[in-house]
Amino acid sequence: MHTYDASSFLHAWDNYPIEHFPPLWEWIGEQISEGLFTIPNVAFEEVDRKSPECGQWLKDQEIDRLSLTNEIIQQAVRIKHLLGISDDNYHPKGVGENDLFIIATAKLNGCVLVSDEAVQIRIPDMLAKCRIPAVCRMPEVNVKCVPFIDVIRQSDAVFSKQRQP
Repeated sequence: MHTYDASSFLHAWDNYPIEHFPPLWEWIGEQISEGLFTIPNVAFEEVDRKSPECGQWLKDQEIDRLSLTNEIIQQAVRIKHLLGISDDNYHPKGVGENDLFIIATAKLNGCVLVSDEAVQIRIPDMLAKCRIPAVCRMPEVNVKCVPFIDVIRQSDAVFSKQRQP
């Protein structure tokens, strides 16, 4: 099962418009209906705020929105401390509170996290500067994180429409 960061659905919506890539969006809809694609509720709220059309499409597909639980909040706090973040002093170049909830949701639900945030090749010296993919790679976090295009590649799905002669 995959769970999505807002960045991936927004990336897909902006770069693969539904009117130009209908087979892709049909496939995404199928994955959602089979329960294979989910989204943490905090990520869904971000998608809905930034792109109401994408948010509405996800609602229409009845995507499973994973709610925050006490266990997820506790896991997010553990990751926050691991990164050396105190109070609400998040570094502007690093993860924010919602990002920690998203990572913790993926971890506790056993999901692959799909995120299109920039990959940091090396974990920064100041851990608070880590973005989602770098936090996921930390051994203490250990969440598989992939970009949207890798989900497509790993699926072996082909999205083509036969041209009429």
